[in-house]
Amino acid sequence: MQPTPPGPVLRAGGLTLTYPDGTTALAGLTVEVPAGSVGLVGANGAGKTTLFRLMLGLVPPTAGWLQVAGCDVVADPIGVRSRVGYMPEHDCLPLDQSAADVVATFGELAGLPPRAARQRASDMLDLVGLDEARFRPVGTFSTGMRQRTKLAQALVADPQLVLLDEPTAGLDPVGREEMLQLVARLGGFGISVLMATHLLDDVQQVCEHVVMIDRGRLVLAGPIDQLMQTTGTMRVEVGGRGDAAAALGQALADRGLPAVVADDRTVDVDTSRHGEDAFDVVRDAVADLGLRLFALSTRHRSLDDVFLQRAAR
Repeated sequence: MQPTPPGPVLRAGGLTLTYPDGTTALAGLTVEVPAGSVGLVGANGAGKTTLFRLMLGLVPPTAGWLQVAGCDVVADPIGVRSRVGYMPEHDCLPLDQSAADVVATFGELAGLPPRAARQRASDMLDLVGLDEARFRPVGTFSTGMRQRTKLAQALVADPQLVLLDEPTAGLDPVGREEMLQLVARLGGFGISVLMATHLLDDVQQVCEHVVMIDRGRLVLAGPIDQLMQTTGTMRVEVGGRGDAAAALGQALADRGLPAVVADDRTVDVDTSRHGEDAFDVVRDAVADLGLRLFALSTRHRSLDDVFLQRAAR
């Protein structure tokens, strides 16, 4: 495998694509994406697949500039495609050919000699768990097996970067988990991943960095662990009497600490204006009421929280 490039795998400045009918698919996108495992997140129609098409040099931008794996896409689209593998979302495999033939053909199209392409196809199908099925026609494959075949063809030419467009689409829970495990393994081979999906849980599970777009515009980009900070909400679970949560909620409100009663035993406390002092206030209120404290924790944001908060601006 080629080593992961030290610089960003994607750099874009003012990247815009407007179709002849006036529809703007991407609007002034400026972003820098590091090497590694990156999630490209957005709802259906947000511009994820459009960005992939631009990255592959399949359509020219209306404005702005774009570099992929160190190459200018407009000036050297062939150079870009020699460094990038692509797993499309749609069903695109010839159903009457075996997986080995399909993947080997893509290897030859990428410039590998026939024998090397055949060996490489065997290696990649083994990597994705299709070694024993490699000579079966693709038409006999399940959805999960076809997704694995598409992943194998994206890897066959030894790319620096692989673009995965909704790789878990149509998969059952077991197949989805297996695909995500495969994606997570790619970093160990020195391959950077840009995974387009609308499933934020998938990104949270396997990616280190996230780029969020909405209606063709950048919402945010950054390391996942920095985005998923605490929300400023403390969850308190108490007991000792039937109205424990309600009594605690009122006591905290009297002390100037906003609280929402979630159920008979649980109170969510807004700590954003009180910082660490909020813990002391909650402790004292619980003690004064003679309640039993079962659990106390701060809540972390999910990527769903981050996306909804930023996209609403």
